Amino acid sequence: MRVRTLALAAASGAALLAAGVLPANASGVTAPRSAQEGSVSAADLLAKVKSCSQISNGKYKTDDETSATVPVCGKNGAVFWKADMDIDCDGQRTTNCNEDRDPWYQDDTRFHQSDGKPLKAESLPYVVVPSSSSIWNYADSGIKGGGVVAVIYNNKVEYAVVGDTGPNKIIGEASYATAKALGIDPDPETGGADSGVTYILFKNSKASPIESHSAAVTLGDQLAKQFIAAN
Repeated sequence: MRVRTLALAAASGAALLAAGVLPANASGVTAPRSAQEGSVSAADLLAKVKSCSQISNGKYKTDDETSATVPVCGKNGAVFWKADMDIDCDGQRTTNCNEDRDPWYQDDTRFHQSDGKPLKAESLPYVVVPSSSSIWNYADSGIKGGGVVAVIYNNKVEYAVVGDTGPNKIIGEASYATAKALGIDPDPETGGADSGVTYILFKNSKASPIESHSAAVTLGDQLAKQFIAAN
């Protein structure tokens, strides 16, 4: 996981209710398709997260040098937050995610593929959740590795999975592939989005296998419809 500082951000410029397991072939690993994904619009999802019922015991920072302003909010069947997007390039080494391209690169992710290997940030859309702390414990909210997330930016929806954990006081991070699919600069050193990203995490959900993006999209679309109906 990476922690972007304000200095780097400035340098870069603008830089469900009852969710189950959706089976998919272990070999069905697919690269992210262009957003919009699924049949539920960004506008319909955003309309359900206009107000926040805070469930976190305090708020998170978006970067090391910022103040804590971001709460985790609760809804029927989901939790959500609105933050920035830093780029996570951790996991298996690929052309754009490695020590040469990412000063913060780590060769592992908190959650692993079905074959036991780390995830591939360059090809798999995944989201980073804060490590458990007194502020919030994601597991207590029904959030788990492989859980499905709707990530919304600039009126686009991209479905991702919970794939990694980060610092326990910082929020707002997703994989290279998530950023690229949403039209955000995915460069791990200078990319990302300073604001305007909404993360909706569906409780008790799990795409299986975790590395199958198609499984996340199919299940995510079902859960998004349930979320709209329940809120």
